[in-house]
Amino acid sequence: MIKCLVVDDEPLALHILEDYINKIPFLQLVKATTNPIEALTLVQTGEVELVFLDVQMPELTGIQFLKIANGKAKVILTTAYSQYALEGYELDVVDYLLKPIAFDRFYKAVQKVQAGANPASALPVKETPVQQSSLSDFIFVKTEHKIQKVYLNDILFIEGLKDYISIFTSVERIISLQIMKKMEDTLPEKHFIRVHKSYIVALNKIDSIERSRIWIKDKIIPVGDTYRDQFFKIIETKNI
Repeated sequence: MIKCLVVDDEPLALHILEDYINKIPFLQLVKATTNPIEALTLVQTGEVELVFLDVQMPELTGIQFLKIANGKAKVILTTAYSQYALEGYELDVVDYLLKPIAFDRFYKAVQKVQAGANPASALPVKETPVQQSSLSDFIFVKTEHKIQKVYLNDILFIEGLKDYISIFTSVERIISLQIMKKMEDTLPEKHFIRVHKSYIVALNKIDSIERSRIWIKDKIIPVGDTYRDQFFKIIETKNI
């Protein structure tokens, strides 16, 4: 059982999440509260494992809560405001649920926590063909208004900017609110490599390399000093 805590300054939101938690056999509700200070005490004493945390609260914001809690419990953010997604992921939240929260979306989020709590049961998933990621596979990325499917074989390169990443494909540019490290961890290392703090490239889309510059179509991508040795070591094995 995963011991849960719900923190939200709206009583209706608390009621909905309580109801959802009670429907799922592997979740146990410890407390539902509008008081973030009380909730923080429960987290710091180790009484809960998972927190459903609202972002906009008067006494203590969800982001402030996350920073003080410092990873002592898993956190799923719940809010009506999508602009907090990037900062939440930078603070290593499990998921980000936009209100109104549908039960199926809620269930998918808590399944991530269950998989993390039972790593042995998650091992077969890592060994499936999808996770090994042949180039017929795809990923889903969050854009401003939707979740979009992106086929790996369409990706040319990814550029990291201040508050988002740009995924350049053979047909379009997709902007997603997430950080480069999360995208780097998602992509199969067999086919994609980070070559710069701001760039990840698809190895099979490289047209040419000259010194520390990569050509992919008409784009010139620099190879950063930190990534140079590893990049050229991999290139040598590909016989490009």
